[in-house]
Order: sequence, then structure tokens, then C-alpha cells
Amino acid sequence: MKKLGVIGGLGPMATAYFLELVAEMTEAKRDQEHIPLVVSSNPETPDRTRFILGVSDLDPYPYLLKAGRDVKALGAEIITVPCNTAHFFHAKLENDLQLPVIHLIRETAKYLKQAGITKAGIMATDGTVQTGLYQKELLACGIESVVPDSASQEGVMHIIYQNVKAGLPPEMPKFNGIADKLRQNGAQVVILGCTELSVIKRGRRLGSGFIDAMEVMAKEAITRCGVPLKAGYENLIS
Repeated sequence: MKKLGVIGGLGPMATAYFLELVAEMTEAKRDQEHIPLVVSSNPETPDRTRFILGVSDLDPYPYLLKAGRDVKALGAEIITVPCNTAHFFHAKLENDLQLPVIHLIRETAKYLKQAGITKAGIMATDGTVQTGLYQKELLACGIESVVPDSASQEGVMHIIYQNVKAGLPPEMPKFNGIADKLRQNGAQVVILGCTELSVIKRGRRLGSGFIDAMEVMAKEAITRCGVPLKAGYENLIS
């Protein structure tokens, strides 16, 4: 099996959850059947959204590249980045590392296409939404995007930064209201397109009609590393 590298700390809880997903979703009956992996978790990496939107001149890319080189030096053959917004740098990172970097946004779009979805709602950071990271990949798969209105997007950012990243419980009435609006505008499924939103799913039953991009990335990582996926994780749409 191949060794997996993880560029983490973006944020720390999301990285911990991704590692948990990889272990949980792997069909293994003993320790030795799990994927060998190496992690570089640097929470000092500057905020991706603030840089992408020009609010900050602190560039996170050198931190991402260093972490990638660190895990490569430790034998990583495939790289994952548990942060949706960081995929703004995907092409450059993959080119500089000369290793495959799983594109969780692209893989999520491909998964939804295979599932027959034609219209998907996006819950993600301002950086991810405004740069069209999901919209571009969904369009390439023939899927229409639904994004929150400005007030709802402020709510998404509040949940991400003032709740989850701050270590506080998510305000679920706000979360559910945003998801409901996306569905009212035609979304057949709502993408949890920020790893902090994935952390919410970890501890709560969100109901039907959600897909967690981090679960898609874990599934892809397991498959590419050459180990079997545990039964029950073929369908990732709740």
C-alpha cells in the first residue's frame, strides 16, 4: 500500500477529524492493515481566505509547500490537504511537489455527477465561494451551483470562524436555515465545503441531503493508497 501525506493544521480539529475518517473508513482487521501516513500540522499557516481576498498580505502558500516537502521527505507518495480553501493553490502545489495531491473539490464534483445530481448547494468560506472553486468543478461535471445570498454567506462565515474555529458549539438554527434556503433554490444536495463544517457533521445528525467533501477525500485517499473501503461508505450522500 502507498503512504499518505497530510498537510494539516488548517485548522487542527479538521485535521484530526480527517485522520479519524481515514481510519474509520478503511476495511482493516488489525493495525497492520491500516494506511501508513505522515502528517505536518502547522496551525500558524496564515488564513487562506484573508489572503485570497486581498484582506491580508500573509501568503499561506510557502507554509503549504514546506509542509508538503516535509511529508514527502518522510516517504509520502500521495498528498491530501484537509482544507477546501487551500485548493486555490492546488495546481501550483502539485507541480512544485511532483506528487499527486488529491483535489477534494474535484473529487466531490465527480462523485455527485456519478450520483446523478444536477444541482448542488455550496456551504463554504468566502474565499472558496468568491473564487468559484466549487462552481468551476461542478460546472465541468454538468452540475449547476447554488450559493448562499449575502446574508446567508455571512452566517456561514460566522459558524466557521466564530463557532467552530473558536471552539464553540455551532449555532444549528442558523446552519439549518442556510441549508434550507439552498434547497428552496433548487439544491438537491448541500455540500459541506469547509472542513469546519465537516466537523459539525462529525458530532451531529444533520439529516438527509448533505455530502461532506472531507469524507469524499478520505474515500479517495483510501482507494488510491490501495486498501479496501469499509462496507457502508460507498454512498456518502446522507
